[in-house]
Amino acid sequence: MKLTFKALALATAASFTAHAPAQAQDLTPINLSYQPALYWALPFYLATEFGWWADVGLDPSFTTFPAGAPQIAAAQANDWDVGGTGSVPAVLGAARFGLQTVGITNDESRGNALMATNDAIEGFRADPDSIRGERILLTTNSTVDFATQSCLEQWGLSQSDVEYVNLAQAQVITGIIAGEGRLAGVWAPNTYTLQERANSDYLCSGADAGAIVPGALVVRPGFAEEHPERVAAVLATFLRGVVWARENPEEARRHLVDFYSDGGVEISDNAINAEFDLRPTFNLEEQLAILDRSDGHSDVDQWLTAIGDFMTSVGTTETTPAAEDYINPSFMQMVMDDPELRAIANNE
Repeated sequence: MKLTFKALALATAASFTAHAPAQAQDLTPINLSYQPALYWALPFYLATEFGWWADVGLDPSFTTFPAGAPQIAAAQANDWDVGGTGSVPAVLGAARFGLQTVGITNDESRGNALMATNDAIEGFRADPDSIRGERILLTTNSTVDFATQSCLEQWGLSQSDVEYVNLAQAQVITGIIAGEGRLAGVWAPNTYTLQERANSDYLCSGADAGAIVPGALVVRPGFAEEHPERVAAVLATFLRGVVWARENPEEARRHLVDFYSDGGVEISDNAINAEFDLRPTFNLEEQLAILDRSDGHSDVDQWLTAIGDFMTSVGTTETTPAAEDYINPSFMQMVMDDPELRAIANNE
């Protein structure tokens, strides 16, 4: 009987692959964190399914969270070591206790969107000013809040021109289905759920408004200082999943269906295809390119600084943390500089 990802995550990874794994007794425990049933976390699932963790000498356990805020609070309490999260919680963690961003999970700009019901969307598109006074159901202080405010700004509107209704993402979907509003701010895969079950469609995504919304690979500052080699090992394994999914697109789609099912999310074939098509990922060379500061500021510096400015503007943080204080490319460079880790990251 095939074990689920949750069951496998609690077991020791012991399968043998092209790279010679460490002996079971030599595996080092590590606590990884993510939010379940999200596209960017597929590499964690693949690594467990295929036994890749043993190849880098790690024996992971997994802690999952429904959203970024409790995830960051748990990191501050040292409840997990390395993980992935949204850019808003990554910056929040940096501002509050020095959480380090060490890579990017994916570009979620087109997956964070302001959506409208089909009976109203053409009117809003024709006259965006007609959105004034409307209720928007969304999760505040999140990446979709950032995307939504960017959309409003490009139409000459601001948050004060609309009525925000702060809800968890599942409640947003329920509210739209129940007719409690005509506008919703959601992130994928909830965007697809609204399209398929709530007669809604994209009005404006972060990408449409020029708002780059990256997901972040993060590590507790104390753990980063004490165990840099383990951080690099996690990154190499994550990137291996990115490359494997590119090389095996059909099989990767089947695994994503299973991963979502383990997380209690049923998703259509069209939605699965959209996840891969709309959310770019980054291999090792691409990671280093977007982290490169040779021109003064890296792409990641600029993306997360924009997120930080948004958080400061809404009062979540007092000031925007300086990018060089928490965006740390050294661990990704460690992967590139180590021949064994580089080969693993490139799935060679």
